[in-house]
Amino acid sequence: MTAARRRQQTAPADARSLPVGLVVASHRRHFVVRSAAGETLVCVLRGRGMTLACGDRVAYSRTDAGGVIESLSPRTSLFYRSDAFKERLIAANVTQVVGVVAPDLSLDEELVNRWIVATEAEGCRFILAANKADMFGFDVLLERLAPYAALGYAVVPLSARQDAAPLRPWIEGQNSVLVGQSGMGKSTILNALLPGVGAKTAEISASLNAGKHTTTHSTLHLLADDVDGGWIVDSPGMKMFGMAHVAADSLAHAFVEFRPFLGHCRFRDCRHDREPGCAIDAAVAAGAIQPFRVSLWRRLVADSNAGRGAR
Repeated sequence: MTAARRRQQTAPADARSLPVGLVVASHRRHFVVRSAAGETLVCVLRGRGMTLACGDRVAYSRTDAGGVIESLSPRTSLFYRSDAFKERLIAANVTQVVGVVAPDLSLDEELVNRWIVATEAEGCRFILAANKADMFGFDVLLERLAPYAALGYAVVPLSARQDAAPLRPWIEGQNSVLVGQSGMGKSTILNALLPGVGAKTAEISASLNAGKHTTTHSTLHLLADDVDGGWIVDSPGMKMFGMAHVAADSLAHAFVEFRPFLGHCRFRDCRHDREPGCAIDAAVAAGAIQPFRVSLWRRLVADSNAGRGAR
């Protein structure tokens, strides 16, 4: 169990009568919590035993200065990145991850694959939003994304500056988080889907008194007036995505194309590293699994083992 999982707390008996709200923004140890009635309240943590993310459900008490978060409700999922030494939470209780890519910047396929594996490890749905369809080179981008479509991941072409409607059916009723490198158009997509969201983000920044620095943190926006209508989190642009928190023995199952072959190796404890009778190696030779995905899996296993050795 990772540190982030260990810090997931349920409400103590004396806190179960407190109101429960949704974390919609954070800056250091200050959090904006949305109440069931739609009110927002700036809260601080009670002690240092919790680490929170947008999408967390928390019990809180009111104070003259705002509020205090007393406990954290159990999570259904937690999307975050980590290395051997630290964790950075992105969003909790998500049902899907939307990877945003575009043709005008170099596509980092290593990064895309890490998003996919992290999403699968949490049991969530992953889709690719191929943005800036009006730009030169978009056809080349779609060709590069074809292997992901072949794995069963939806690729949704759109041009957010003109019309983000193609993405709307994919996010309705879902708790989504947008991930992508800086400049891929995440904020443009969000503003197209939810007009006026920029003003709401500015209000949150003012509430936290965090100014421009709040843009380095995730912010949650409701898709409808009611929380049950789904929400979307805009995460900061990222260049790296470590996954040291994912257990090495569960990583293979997070690669969808590995699943039909798992359990069919000659040896029960096969490490899928060129052992005789390895079903994964045979699938690579037959073209059923791409070699770069196996190479990524081996790197992630090494990172996971190193991360557990450092903690």
